Amino acid sequence: MADFLSGYSIQYWLESCAQGYLEETQFGHEAGVVEPALVLGDDLLREQAIKVTTQLVVGERCALSASSGLINAAPDEAARRFLATQTLDEARHVEIFTQRLYDLGVKKPDLESTLREHANPNLVKFAETLLEKVENKHFIPGVVGQNIILEGMAFSVFEMIYAGNQKLNPKFAQTLSGTIADERRHVGFGENYIGALLKQHPEKKPEIERMQKEMSYYMLATFADQFRGDENRAEMDEMRRAARAAAGEEAPEGTWQGANLADLDPDEMEGLLSNTVLGEFKTRLGRIGIDYQTPSRP
Repeated sequence: MADFLSGYSIQYWLESCAQGYLEETQFGHEAGVVEPALVLGDDLLREQAIKVTTQLVVGERCALSASSGLINAAPDEAARRFLATQTLDEARHVEIFTQRLYDLGVKKPDLESTLREHANPNLVKFAETLLEKVENKHFIPGVVGQNIILEGMAFSVFEMIYAGNQKLNPKFAQTLSGTIADERRHVGFGENYIGALLKQHPEKKPEIERMQKEMSYYMLATFADQFRGDENRAEMDEMRRAARAAAGEEAPEGTWQGANLADLDPDEMEGLLSNTVLGEFKTRLGRIGIDYQTPSRP
């Protein structure tokens, strides 16, 4: 176990992350890169950017609480050190996405009220389900919930948003690029480390499977809230119209999972995201010996 965790050591973290892909960045992006005038100058696009970024802050605050709370519950020193690096990663994510809210015009005294106004209630319940495990020092379920379910969801969501912003918003895309690299490392730890622990504690599997099913439902409900309904459809159409008008061309929104996001209607985009994340859950949970539980569809 200790030999495996050497690949997740603080030294490795310093070389690959702090001195690697984050070197010379400022809040996750190149210094001097700013939010495009397209976003800042259009009320609808700016408000939608605030709503999306709020969900990222809420999710990363949950990840920060979970990773820090799991440190003292870890069964060995090597795992505690890795979780310390993950805690700093999650704190960085909270900071960079909070900074984006400020860049979008949210005033610092209004931060908490903005988060309360826009936080998706189902995402809050998703976080509460995980943090209940952490608060009760249920280490194995806590790491599965944090490093496979939460991080697995974040990985796919970030990739999709990244694909849609590479051309239209290089600043945001750069910020997301570093978080994707972090999430890849966190998910790898969850799969490899917890898989070995579960072989020693198979009695934990039923609890983990119940948690996975519950968290998956709240995740799907969050996606449904984002994409369904006439209001969301009209808002997405208007956002695409404004973006294309500003670009002066019918530029593709970005390709993800083999689909051009600009060609998808909201229902199709919800289905693509949901099925991608659930498919990843099933694969990753299978690797550690957990039977994937199909959640109810909201």
